[in-house]
Amino acid sequence: MKELTGRALVKGETQGEALIIKEISFYGDIDPNNGNLIDGRNVKDKILIAYKPRGSTVGSYIIYALKENGFAPKAIVMAKSEPIIIAGCALANIPLVDNVDINGLKDIEDGDKIIVKENKIIILDK
Repeated sequence: MKELTGRALVKGETQGEALIIKEISFYGDIDPNNGNLIDGRNVKDKILIAYKPRGSTVGSYIIYALKENGFAPKAIVMAKSEPIIIAGCALANIPLVDNVDINGLKDIEDGDKIIVKENKIIILDK
């Protein structure tokens, strides 16, 4: 087990499997109608781990649409966030933690079991 700490921008507690995305743009990278990423993976019920954003002002809407359509991740954890992602997570009530050490995030692999609890990220498989 390994624990990381960040800044809880949208507080919450959840657990699930990690899905790693090095750079995320919610507009263009994720289909809000089914949760599919352009690489074929799906974000539904995952703990989305992203190193950095690649933004678009439509990103907040995509995050909200994912939630409304039933395909949202359980939480988003990032090394660095941006106002568009923060707004989308706040609107959709999806826990968001940022300012997490990127080296710690790089130790997480797809499928690792993760607990998000306020500002803490607990990696159960490490």
